[in-house]
Amino acid sequence: MQLSPATVLRVQTTWAQILGLPQESLAGNRTRIYREKRDSSVLMFVSLFEVGVVFGPKWAIEGARDLADQELASHAKLLEISAPHGGQPLGEAGLYFCDTVPSVPDLVPTVSSDPEHAFSLERACSQDDAAEVGLSEMKNTFVLLDDDGPTPLPLAGCGYDIWEDSLAHMGVLTAPGKRQQGHAATAVSIAAGQAMALGLVPQWRARTDNTASIRTALRAGFKHAGTQTTVLLNA
Repeated sequence: MQLSPATVLRVQTTWAQILGLPQESLAGNRTRIYREKRDSSVLMFVSLFEVGVVFGPKWAIEGARDLADQELASHAKLLEISAPHGGQPLGEAGLYFCDTVPSVPDLVPTVSSDPEHAFSLERACSQDDAAEVGLSEMKNTFVLLDDDGPTPLPLAGCGYDIWEDSLAHMGVLTAPGKRQQGHAATAVSIAAGQAMALGLVPQWRARTDNTASIRTALRAGFKHAGTQTTVLLNA
């Protein structure tokens, strides 16, 4: 099942706002869009539903004009373009969205929205994993707990921030030793269901080399809709 036309339009409209474009820019457009920002701290290429957007300073716009979308989606290519301007790697990721309420198992562990449980889960994980997800910094968190012992232990957690009052930008973190047991998928299903109940469209961003994150998104019913590739620029 694909995303509904209404969801597609909403994603396009929201991302147009994020990129500082007229709301209708991404809808029905099949030509590349250039968004020049002189003092931009990033060079970014976003592709959504086969419409590409180059966002950055004038020199970046000019450097991208003769390149295909597939090339611009490459982190290496954006680093090459930005090398004379001090470009630093940030990431190459896929964008996924969901408009079907995910199913939740009949029996689930205790679910907590206490910020301390999000911090506890992060402390149990590597610094790199915790920093990439940023669970404790999210406004809405759902942490699964093993509360059979004297102290509840976090199994996995999913959270989201709200973008432009429309998208629920999600992230998930699983405790070491508790992976590949379905906990991440359960946490994602709970968080996505709560977000959709509030009228939000769940959004998932996964690095292209993070197969576990991509697999979790697809299992939860998210559909691949595009890419986001970004490098940092010297201000």
